[in-house]
Amino acid sequence: MVASKSKSGWVDADEAVELLGVTRATLYAYVSRGRIRSEPRLRGDRRSRYSRDDVERLVARTREPRNPEKAAEQALHWGLPILESAITLIADDRIYYRGHDAGALARQDSLAEVAALLWTGSRTGAGFAAERVPRPKVGASGGSFVAAAQATLALAASADPLGYDLRARAVAQTGWQILWLLARAAGGGAAAGDTLDAALAAVWNVPRAAGLIRAALILCADHELNVSTFTARCVASAGSSPYAVVIAGLAALEGTRHGGTTARIDAVWQSLQRADDVRREMAERLRRGEALEGFGHPLYRNGDPRAAQLLAMLPKGKSATFANEIVTAARAVLGEAPTVDFALVAVVRALGLPSGSALTLFAIGRTLGWIAHAIEQYERAAIIRPRAKYVGERPAIS
Repeated sequence: MVASKSKSGWVDADEAVELLGVTRATLYAYVSRGRIRSEPRLRGDRRSRYSRDDVERLVARTREPRNPEKAAEQALHWGLPILESAITLIADDRIYYRGHDAGALARQDSLAEVAALLWTGSRTGAGFAAERVPRPKVGASGGSFVAAAQATLALAASADPLGYDLRARAVAQTGWQILWLLARAAGGGAAAGDTLDAALAAVWNVPRAAGLIRAALILCADHELNVSTFTARCVASAGSSPYAVVIAGLAALEGTRHGGTTARIDAVWQSLQRADDVRREMAERLRRGEALEGFGHPLYRNGDPRAAQLLAMLPKGKSATFANEIVTAARAVLGEAPTVDFALVAVVRALGLPSGSALTLFAIGRTLGWIAHAIEQYERAAIIRPRAKYVGERPAIS
């Protein structure tokens, strides 16, 4: 038996093999197949530690009846396929971009430095080029940032032959071009400034909030293989351009079960503002079977670190006070901490940004990650092609 169990997101080899009920050789085989993530414990220490989440997920599967059809049914939900990636690590309630704490990067680094880190592995020397294609005119989109952004990128792609150069450095240059095009889509065609975050702050007339906007973009940059990032990687695996990768990522992000949930969180915020007692109103919503989104994340035992950091950065005022009131009530009623989706809505409310800007921040920030994953996938030169389990009508056998 293992004498002392670790409470962190990592376990040593002894605990891993005990939890799994396998030999060390089998544990190492799971690691080599990408089913369990591992990392060195300390510099100079050859011993590794293993992801507790991956181990526990594998244990849960092995305890189920050995039903291959059920395993296939559940494979794509918080499980397989597992793709190797050197971009983002989520461990011990922290997020790391290429080994660097994302929270620290959001406090200290520029958006260009973080882009360079994600896309090239180094925060210096990226030297992203200025614009190389004419600015497309942003047409009417019914107020939807995603629609305007997709139209803008489609037009830019048709005028940018270099956007089809899929070598890593060329993709990074195209990625920087795409970020600025998205900023202009957010501003209805106008966005200018020394940095992207300053340009967005100017568009939204909150010049003093550039630091908070930068932090939000960086903290949203990547979050492993969420649905929009997996979509982006699939498109990249087909050999499509970075423009197409981002257009596809935007389509997935806008979905109501992903970034689109910010619209519902904002609607609930408005409703709670009219309530006499926030905690009581939340409890009543639960009794009526209504969802209270924006709280609780399966990857974090102690709360989403991105949300905690952004909420702590809110400028003092009524919106920040009310955000804290909602968070306190949610902890009492749900026992859950806020997610980054709630925090983005709180940022928009605190800064008085236009309706829908939470999704805009999410999308522009996540584009950093989509480009990083596209670069990684292009370098593999392999198409992502899971199999399907057929459950329809069987052909007649004569």
